[in-house]
Amino acid sequence: MYLPPQFAETDETVLRALIAAHPLGLLISASATGLLANPVPFLVSVRDGVTTLRAHLSKANEQWRHIGDGARVLVVFQGADTYVTPSWYASKAEHGKVVPTWNYAMVQARGSARVQESSDWLRPQVSELTDAHEAGRAEPWKVEDAPDAFVAAQLRGIVGIEIEVQELTGKWKMSQNRPEADRRGVHAGLGRDGKDAVADLVALYGGLADD
Repeated sequence: MYLPPQFAETDETVLRALIAAHPLGLLISASATGLLANPVPFLVSVRDGVTTLRAHLSKANEQWRHIGDGARVLVVFQGADTYVTPSWYASKAEHGKVVPTWNYAMVQARGSARVQESSDWLRPQVSELTDAHEAGRAEPWKVEDAPDAFVAAQLRGIVGIEIEVQELTGKWKMSQNRPEADRRGVHAGLGRDGKDAVADLVALYGGLADD
C-alpha cells in the first residue's frame, strides 16, 4: 500500500479497533491459478503482543484449500471513507489549483494462515462472532438457540482460518496534506453532507479537534 508518512497510523490499538468496527475483511491469497479474494467477517484478538485474526469459510470455497498451513495471506479492512470535493478548499478561491480526492481509513494485515477443521475450534469461533454482532439487540440470537444436530451439521460444512499477523499497516488519509484552511473547509463540508464519521477523523488527524 502506498503510504506517505503523513497518512501512516502506527498505533496497533487503533488498527485493531478499526478491524473490530469494520470486521468484513477482504482475504487475499495466491494460488497456482492466480490470486483469490473473498470478503470474510473476522474476529481480532491480541495475546502476548501477537495479533490474531480468526474467521471461517465454506468448505465449498476453494480458497481454504490453496491456503494450507503457513501460507502468507493479506487481509484488507476498509473503514470510513468518502469523496472530497475541491469546492470545500479555501485554496480553490485563491488559485484554483485543486483537484478532487478521496479520504479513507484502511488497515492491511499480513501474516501466516492455518486451516482449522476441528469443531472444538470452529464452534467457539462461530459463537464468539455471533455474540459480537448480536450484542445490543433486545433479544440476541445465540448459536445455542439452534438444535445441536443442526449446528453440528453446519460446522461440518465450514473450515476455520487462523492468521497470526506479522505486519499491521494503517493508512488514515484525512486531508492532513492540505493547508489548515482547506482542512477546515473539508471538515465543515463533510459535516453539512452528514459524513460525520469522516468529518470527526479529519478533525482528529488534521489537528482540528476543537472544531
